[in-house]
Amino acid sequence: MALFGALILALLAGAHAELPGCKIRITSKALELVKQEGLRFLEQELETVTIPDLRGREGHFFYNISEKVYEFLSTFITSGMRFLLNQQICPVLYHAGTVLLNSLLDTVPVRSAVDELVGIDYSLLKDPVASTSNLDMEFRGAFYPLTEANWSLPNRAVEPQLQEEERMVYVAFSEFFFDSAMESYFRAGALKLSLVGDKVPHDLDMVLRASYFGSIVLMSPAVIDSPLKLELRVMEPPRCTIKPSGTTVSVTASVTIALLPPNQPEVQLSRMVMDARLSAKMALRGKALRTQLDLRRFRIYSNQSALESLALIPLQTPLKTLLQIAVMPMLNERTWRGVQIPLPEGIDFVREVVTNHAGFLTIGADLHFAKGLREVIEKNRPTDTRDPRTSSAPPPSTAAI
Repeated sequence: MALFGALILALLAGAHAELPGCKIRITSKALELVKQEGLRFLEQELETVTIPDLRGREGHFFYNISEKVYEFLSTFITSGMRFLLNQQICPVLYHAGTVLLNSLLDTVPVRSAVDELVGIDYSLLKDPVASTSNLDMEFRGAFYPLTEANWSLPNRAVEPQLQEEERMVYVAFSEFFFDSAMESYFRAGALKLSLVGDKVPHDLDMVLRASYFGSIVLMSPAVIDSPLKLELRVMEPPRCTIKPSGTTVSVTASVTIALLPPNQPEVQLSRMVMDARLSAKMALRGKALRTQLDLRRFRIYSNQSALESLALIPLQTPLKTLLQIAVMPMLNERTWRGVQIPLPEGIDFVREVVTNHAGFLTIGADLHFAKGLREVIEKNRPTDTRDPRTSSAPPPSTAAI
């Protein structure tokens, strides 16, 4: 009975376990690179260690041993000399290693703003899993509106998987990662566009006025000559679909066409629904995940009647052109700025390869130290000026290093 109860508790815990939106695998190749940088840093730290000359008197025997002859006398060092080396060098090694680790971890963003509207949460969901060849980490990988910091989108997407080991680092993103981004911008009110007057392309303005001439001609002269307004407003959060063949984003928006007579309420000419499908290509540049969007499919229709939908067919081509020349560049300017990946400062991705799977994508890349570890540590070093040999290092041992 006790075993049955434990099994039920385990199943319940698993049912409520949060799935990661982002996974990162650091392979042994990357760990070797970091190890070499770490050794280079420690060598630099040891260069700053000064062991004072030994001077003293033992009975009638006077001695004066300078630092330069330590290596020559190493085979004759007594246990007391070993104790001295431990007193001088081991605390420095301990301090340097601790500072190195903490300084790198301090530069990894956990919860930060992406822009003025949206933030991202890279909280670790559980302890990293280390094997003989990899270090695997699972992150929440969820966006949120800055005005609703406690809001979160339920993660019902496929859990991303990491199998590869050829590159230094692999990053996996599920559909949830991208869906949470688009829903956050939707909740922040960013997925809308309004073009008025001169902002409406001239050719489109002429086509729209001609299409609704029968309605416009019956209006007063003040309304007929008033500026045209074209408003696009996403009706529901866009959704991302990742397949081995590629990544697509589905968008449904309303398109409202109206006239804006001065000092009068706007006069609506038409309201239609737009379905669009965008292709999305992902890339890593530096530490940023960037996205390039391209309009693939587009249609407009009326949710009032099939007859009205037929009347909208002449607007299909000019509205699609408007999206391509005015809307898509604005979207790509934002998506190409990218979002930061949780990687320590001073380390960038290079030679990346993107692979699509069913429900998630993986990006394999090698690492490049854009900054030396000393530069990273100096930039993030606390203002504590205490001697590292008097820091919280463990008590020096009486055994040799």
